[in-house]
Amino acid sequence: MSTAGKGNAYLEQVVAQQAVLEDDLRARRGEPAPAAGPLVKRERALGGAAPDKSPGPVDVRITGFWRWKNVLVPPNAFVVHTRRGRDKPLHIGLGVSFRFNPATDSFLVVPGATQTILINAYCICRELQGVLVQGYVQWGIQTFPTAYRKLDFGDSEDPMRLVNLQLREQAEAAIKDKVATMGVRDVLSDKQPIIEELTARLRAVAEGEDNGDQGLGLRIVTVQIKEAVVSSSRLWENLQKPYRAEQGQIARLAELQSEEAISQREMAAERLKETQRLEYERELAELRARNEAWRFDTEVAERLRRTQREHDDSRAVTELETETTRHALRMERERHAEEAETGRLRIEREQELKRLELEGELHLAHSQVLADHERALLDVERARLRADIDNQQTPASLQARLIGLLPEIMAKLPKPEELRVVSINGSDRTTVSGLLSELAIVVGVLRSAIDGDGPRP
Repeated sequence: MSTAGKGNAYLEQVVAQQAVLEDDLRARRGEPAPAAGPLVKRERALGGAAPDKSPGPVDVRITGFWRWKNVLVPPNAFVVHTRRGRDKPLHIGLGVSFRFNPATDSFLVVPGATQTILINAYCICRELQGVLVQGYVQWGIQTFPTAYRKLDFGDSEDPMRLVNLQLREQAEAAIKDKVATMGVRDVLSDKQPIIEELTARLRAVAEGEDNGDQGLGLRIVTVQIKEAVVSSSRLWENLQKPYRAEQGQIARLAELQSEEAISQREMAAERLKETQRLEYERELAELRARNEAWRFDTEVAERLRRTQREHDDSRAVTELETETTRHALRMERERHAEEAETGRLRIEREQELKRLELEGELHLAHSQVLADHERALLDVERARLRADIDNQQTPASLQARLIGLLPEIMAKLPKPEELRVVSINGSDRTTVSGLLSELAIVVGVLRSAIDGDGPRP
């Protein structure tokens, strides 16, 4: 019987069982309070106040009054007791009771029992099929001084709720990552790789690498995978079909052995029926043959008429296509002629543009030559005017220029090795000729001194 249109009853059953299990493991609220212990009865007998019970899953009793109170912690609960102005806790450990001052003290109580997290991971396997993986993780607090600093136990109703949610998310992510690399048959048949991957990841997060300080102070007790269910009912049926087909084959072979004896007797009866049927069919075949012959003649005549009509239509269509082709060829020739004329006009225009460019370049070169000629004439005229200015200088200006050049002349002369004094008298230094004669005498003396200091044989 096909169940393609029905829901996955097995999946629904597993989900329902999981919901019942979650409800059973959830902490019960509203249960009757336990009977008062001997210490509480003694407090009430002495006239003390009734003990207070802190809200939450841990049965913590607070006795005393005002600033003189005692906090009684069950032996299976972790507690941390801090005081204002102290950087370290006063009391920390498992089942530690202590004196409590509400004005300056604060404490946190966390259950120390092993916690169980139920996991429903909706995964996609390697074949892109949906798989529901159900499992559970049991964990407990291993190092409470590390755990209370790194985890949030602030929920008064259920201090472990946020931690369970965080670990559940980590577990579901690890399961989904592992299932994504596995085939659907591997997920259904071998769950050990999923358990190993989930255990390694949770221990790396909870306990840290090599039990270092990077962990959360928790200890993973056990990791188990309960169920792996295929979400698609059709795929689940297809996975079951090979075994079912094998069992069906065995059952069918047994049926065939029992049916073989019956079929022998049925064949005799069928032979008689078949003989009568053949007689009836022969008569019907003769009637059908006559009918088919008449129908064939009619169809052949109709096919011939249609063929003639199709040929006539094809001939007319061919003539129209030929006329269309000729018209297209004429249009193509006219277009080619227009393109040739356009190309000729374009070439003429380009030649005219090149001629104009050459004329412009020649005119520009002629203008450049004229400008260079004018500039050369101006340079000649400038040199001529400068020569005229130099020729028109007075002796006083020449004497001033010579005096200005004397430091440069003296700097270029060689360093004298001996001092010679030359006395110049009798010349008129107010004139240019007198000044030149004195300079000539000085130069001659210097030259003779240089020649005298030359190399000797």
